[in-house]
Amino acid sequence: MTVREKRVPRGRELAQRDYRLLAEFRRLLREFLAFSEAEALDVGLSPQQHQVLLAIKGSDGPTTVGDLAEYLFLRHNSAVGLVDRLERLNLLARRSDPIDGRRVILGLTGEAEKLLASLTTAHREELRRLTPLLKPLLMELER
Repeated sequence: MTVREKRVPRGRELAQRDYRLLAEFRRLLREFLAFSEAEALDVGLSPQQHQVLLAIKGSDGPTTVGDLAEYLFLRHNSAVGLVDRLERLNLLARRSDPIDGRRVILGLTGEAEKLLASLTTAHREELRRLTPLLKPLLMELER
């Protein structure tokens, strides 16, 4: 595998500040992701399973396996496997779309709703903790 070189736009030289900002931003993102992974594992979910539940709950409308695969950047068969495992854990339910019976809609069970509410509360608190660290970085990037 080779590393592709991207061009820096003319008239814009990179400064040490640019590297520092990107490094710190990536560090904070990784810190949040590590927190999120640990929280999911603590309640018996894989990080991907947590993401599935969150994607379904956060969706603006009915969610299918295809929607989920697209949203999570997964292959369809990988999304099916995740859905199957969550269904066996009694965290997801499949139902036929009342408008188009060929489509299968995914829904959270009551148990999943409670679990997700707990995880989301913890994540919101972690984001509140990280906000004062992220805000100055994002403001500096806007300049």
